[in-house]
This record gives sequence, structure tokens and C-alpha cells, in this order.
Amino acid sequence: SVMKKIFNYIIIGMVVMSSSKAQDFHLSLYDAAPLFLNPAMTGVIDAKFRIHAQYRNQWNSVAYKPYNTALISADMPKGKWGFGIQIIEMRAGIGNYNVFQGMLSASYTVPLDKKKFHHLSFGLQGGVTQKSVEYKLYSFDSQYTPTNGGSFDTGLPTNEKFTRQSQILPQLNAGILYFFSKQQARLNPFLGVSGFNLTQPKETFFDQANKLPMRIYGHGGVRINISELLFVIPKVLVMSQGTAFEQTYSLDAGYYFKNDKFFLLAGFTYRAVDASIVYAGFRKDNYIFKVGYDFNTSSLKTASKTRGAFEISFTYLAGKKNLKEIRNCPRL
Repeated sequence: SVMKKIFNYIIIGMVVMSSSKAQDFHLSLYDAAPLFLNPAMTGVIDAKFRIHAQYRNQWNSVAYKPYNTALISADMPKGKWGFGIQIIEMRAGIGNYNVFQGMLSASYTVPLDKKKFHHLSFGLQGGVTQKSVEYKLYSFDSQYTPTNGGSFDTGLPTNEKFTRQSQILPQLNAGILYFFSKQQARLNPFLGVSGFNLTQPKETFFDQANKLPMRIYGHGGVRINISELLFVIPKVLVMSQGTAFEQTYSLDAGYYFKNDKFFLLAGFTYRAVDASIVYAGFRKDNYIFKVGYDFNTSSLKTASKTRGAFEISFTYLAGKKNLKEIRNCPRL
């Protein structure tokens, strides 16, 4: 059957990408940035092309220099193919640790039934990641002196053997995605698996044998079309990378104001032992806007006073099809 084929493909994908071992950065509005979530989502849109931008500021309440993430991407469909480009920059900490990533991606989508309701998409993403750090701005334990009540003397040797301040790593990612796209259906399920850092490149500022572990995402959900005007999307994201394991459970909702052709969007996400996230947004014509906030619920909440992260996303869809035609598609 069609469903049996779908789950066989998904299981095979999970087995192939299951051996994973430091944790990459993350986004709370993770599916607002489709090329970040799964390369198989490249060009899977009802539009001529899509441009997306996203920004995240985290730990502003506890860090002298907080974690900042900026992302921009563009993608477009071409028949069964999809093509895209994504640029990400992340910066954190007093030593200005910086990650700059540029990638190209491609996907291929095939229908699994004659009516072309069930689809399977395969994606591949490749590029380079440049990582740098100004290690001379850091203080180390060997520089601590107990005099004058205790302080760090940067004139003392660090006893650290940095061999470089910057490095360039190859980046290879892949993914698989199933989605049911029948218009006006009561349920539109979707399910995907994606893997990042597949070549496990050597990552070190010390010339040590340190491999960057693979990061694996499993994500899925179902758009439930309660009426022509109202939908909800329960969804799950699971991430594994080395010893890091992350689970998020979300419920999105959208309400369509018919006269104004305007969607009001809202959602709640719980990231286990870490944060509760709320977001609100809207879709008007070709534009989708979302803003979210992380309320810290981890053991750091006493210091952070529950203040975690602020995130904002903006998407432009060019030349999209009639709004009524795509209203029940789970890819909003």
C-alpha cells in the first residue's frame, strides 16, 4: 500500500542517518526556515520562489555577549525539482566565536499515487562552514591569581596550544520528506527525517582528532482542517547530536479572515527541560510574519529570570497560486 511504502522509506532514512555523536545551534521557529529543517523541503512550495529571513537573540539576560543567529534563504521549484541557497551566521560569547555557513540545496519530489496526493521528496545540501574565535579575548584557569581578592591576569601564560584562529569545514546534509497534499482534505499529515554534518569533518582549533558529530532531525505532524476558516497543526521535532538530545512538542493554529484574505497565526511549543515558547504572526497575501519568545524553564531559570530568547521570521512567496487553492496545504 501507499502508506506502507511511505513508512518503509522513512525507516530506511532513519537507519542510514542514525549513528550520531557538541550540539549545533537551534531555532524555536524551526519550520519557518525550511532549508534549515530539512533539505527535502527545498522548493516544496506553491509559488514561483520563496525568500526567507530569520533572526534569533538568546541569553541576553545572562550573557555579556548573547548568542545571535541570522539566516537568509531563497528557493524555487522547477518541475519535480527544487533548488535553493541558504546563508547562516551565528555569533556567541566574549571571544566572538563565529560560524558562517553558505550552502546550496536541491530536492526531487515524486508522487506516490495516481491522483498525486501522496508525495515523497528527497533533498541534498552542500557547502562550507567557516568557524573562527578570538581566543586572546578569553581568560583561562591558569591565569587566575588569588591576589587582591582574586582576579584573572591576562599577562600570565594560558597554557593552551591554539594552532589556528579560523577554519573551514565541508558541509553535507540530506533529508527525506513525506506529505499528503490533497486540497480540502480534513487531515494533511507530513513526516520527515534529515541529517546534517554527514561527513563528520574534523573540527579543532588545536589540531586534535575531533570530529563534528552528525545532527539528526525527525519531524512530523498533521494539519487538521477544522473548517474552511480554522486549522490546527500538532507537531513534534526530535533532535539527536552526540550526547545532546532535544524534544519539542508544538501546537500551531491559524484562522482565516475571509473578507480580508488574512491569516492570523499563533502557536505554543514545549522544549523538554529547556523552554516554553509562544509565537504569534500573520499571513497577508504573499507575506508571512512570525515573532516568538522562549521562556526559560531549565535549571538556569533562577539566573535568567525565565528570559530565554527572542526570535523573528519573515517569508515572501512570489507569484503564489490562488489562496483558496492552497488553504488546506500543510506547508503554510
